[in-house]
Amino acid sequence: MIEQGKINARQLAILTLLFSLGSSILIVPSGLTAVAKQDGWLSAIVGVGVGVLLIGLYVTLSKRYPGQTLVQFAEQILGTWLGKLVGLLFFSFYFLLASLVLRNVGDFITTIVMPETPIQIVHLLFIMAILMSASLGLEVIARTAEIFLPWIMTMLLLLIVFLLPQIQFDRIQPVFEAGAKAIINGSLSVISIPYLELTVFLMIIPSVNKTKIGMPFLKGAVLGGLVIIVITLLCVFVLGWDFASRHTFPSYTLAKKIQVGEFLQRIEVLVAIIWFLTIFFKLSLCFYAALLGFAQVLRLQSYRPMIVPFGILIGVLSIIVYPNIVYFRVFAGEIWPFYSATFGLFLPLLLLVVSWFRPLAAGAAGGGSGSGGSQPGGGQSGGNQPSESPSGGSQQSDSQAGGNQSNQGQAGGNQPSGSPSGGSQQSDSQAGGNPSGQGQAGGNQPSGSPSGGSQQSDNQSGGNQSGQGQSGGNQPSGSPSGGSQQSDNQAGRNPLGGGQSGGNRPDESQANVNQQSESPSGNNPSVGSQPGGGNTGGASASKSPSGEGQSGGNPSGGNKSG
Repeated sequence: MIEQGKINARQLAILTLLFSLGSSILIVPSGLTAVAKQDGWLSAIVGVGVGVLLIGLYVTLSKRYPGQTLVQFAEQILGTWLGKLVGLLFFSFYFLLASLVLRNVGDFITTIVMPETPIQIVHLLFIMAILMSASLGLEVIARTAEIFLPWIMTMLLLLIVFLLPQIQFDRIQPVFEAGAKAIINGSLSVISIPYLELTVFLMIIPSVNKTKIGMPFLKGAVLGGLVIIVITLLCVFVLGWDFASRHTFPSYTLAKKIQVGEFLQRIEVLVAIIWFLTIFFKLSLCFYAALLGFAQVLRLQSYRPMIVPFGILIGVLSIIVYPNIVYFRVFAGEIWPFYSATFGLFLPLLLLVVSWFRPLAAGAAGGGSGSGGSQPGGGQSGGNQPSESPSGGSQQSDSQAGGNQSNQGQAGGNQPSGSPSGGSQQSDSQAGGNPSGQGQAGGNQPSGSPSGGSQQSDNQSGGNQSGQGQSGGNQPSGSPSGGSQQSDNQAGRNPLGGGQSGGNRPDESQANVNQQSESPSGNNPSVGSQPGGGNTGGASASKSPSGEGQSGGNPSGGNKSG
């Protein structure tokens, strides 16, 4: 995971609250009153109600794919290439949103607070702050939000209390004069700023170390909406809807009206401080989401190498994103609601609908078993079949028409058997056939036995013995846990423990594996080996890493190279 930091549910609620206030506390009242007039506060209520439904959509998506960001589960739902395309679209949305928020800061300071200061200097200062926050990570941003939240709420409370003497209730009348259509149209300002932008949190929710994220997410969004409703009401009560609609930042002008006695007045710096803090967290979260999304689309190990380049890009884009503040008002009222709805409503809804028709996890196909075929990975043919079976599986190898079976190109030579710890088995053949080629008749055959013991078996008449426990009884070999190998020697038959004789056959049996080898025909499989590393006879090498059993037979002594 690129982001290792974790936040708790309380920090998620705080970040949602501060993000919801962000630029909304200064910009939204103007858009509400411009459309719905004195009923702007009703539009705010409608917008908050729709915002709650959007929160439900985001929470549903997050619960269907826990631990995954929006970019990650988009790839899972839509496939790799289409999912990456959607991820890049969301990255562009987050990046553009961060640029717009940064431009809002520059416009506010250069228009209201410090009109002689170049906007580039203001942008540079905020870019330095968000570069530091992004490099420190989400956890540090959340802890910082916890520190500043009491101060923000205190200043908001002071603002509301000090404005109470300035309220004129007749400014809100007549109620519902604008009509339902104007109220609904006005609510688009609140829906688009900030609720459609809350899709940013789909990149943050996986970092929450609590599964129940719905309630804290909803609490933060609703509390932010309540603050917007109260500020809009105060703008209507104190300033009047016409004055509020003509100003880009009416809540800042609202704070200028504060006058308590003759000593407490012009404390609009309270609103400026509130806005600087809340918009810092909104800007940091947008920039962080853009970085994280881009890194996940490209499967990068970390997003931190891109912090400085993206910081430069966001500074440039914030200058050219719109020419002036008048253009921004038109953009925010007529274009941004529909643009943000594409990423905040339609695409998440599309992902949710498509996810209903696609399984959350594709079932893995079980491994099959085959017999008698040649598999290219082992360099074997004519009945050589490696099989893997991790636990509890059994493997049987039948050799019906004798021959020398070898997987290493040796005959009767040294045979390593892949068992985890180094036991040894030695088998001496005194009167049996001596397979020639590269080995010796009845040579040493170390076989891994986990307990480190050694087993010796002598076959003195009429047959061979290879250290897997073949002629003359059962001999457990190469079996790390509870495995057994049985070999039946009946009427001159010499079954080898791996279904082979005199050959080289690594045999691995890792967990509770029973290997049985039966040789029903009366052939003695210790015949000579062929030069060049090949032996005659079928080889059946068997590895047992998964609970499957495979059987392979070699009905005729074909020539087979290891």
